[in-house]
Amino acid sequence: MNIKGIGMTSERTRQRLIERLFDKGIRDPRVLDCFNKVPRHLFVDEALGHKAYEDTAVPIGYSQTLSQPYIVARMTELVMNAQHHERVLEIGTGSGFQTAVLAQLVDQVYSVERIKPLQDKARERLRFLKLYNTRLKLDDGFLGWPDQAPFDVIIGTAAPSEPPKELIEQLVPDGGRLILPIGTQEQWLTVIERDGDGWHSEAIEAVRFVPMLTGVQRE
Repeated sequence: MNIKGIGMTSERTRQRLIERLFDKGIRDPRVLDCFNKVPRHLFVDEALGHKAYEDTAVPIGYSQTLSQPYIVARMTELVMNAQHHERVLEIGTGSGFQTAVLAQLVDQVYSVERIKPLQDKARERLRFLKLYNTRLKLDDGFLGWPDQAPFDVIIGTAAPSEPPKELIEQLVPDGGRLILPIGTQEQWLTVIERDGDGWHSEAIEAVRFVPMLTGVQRE
């Protein structure tokens, strides 16, 4: 791994980002602390390192993006507010930043990515940070990870047009939570909670994510 730039971001730079997140309504101290612990500049290309601690999305290649810090923090708060959050499945590993944040807070993170080169880079970063409570899988995100189900929480970092039934079925029956953006032209960050054989949903706020696609891309 190219580790050039490690240590070059000051505590003050990270603290400014944490202050911006607080000003936008992020209040969970556990979540805010993650943005001090996890070096976000390791999850972007070196040429974009100057944008790592801005509250903006950053391209990571293959028409994918690293979500803006506020959205990562907001979705992480929704994870931590779930009834249980020991076992979390992430759909869309991407750069691995959201994975790394979750790994600081929950017992086990399972993460599915459909684009192999992105997964390879994410695995390298997670190993470098010694986040050994993460497991990665190359697969179609719509399928989830049935062999490891049920999950307390499933979080999605790309937007389907409607909630995937397969993911809802992989939640624990009593209080399992699915957090993901839903929609095409208009998207809403949505929380779906499973209650036995049924489920209910709540739209949280308008968002903009890349679409959730099927299939696996190996190159």
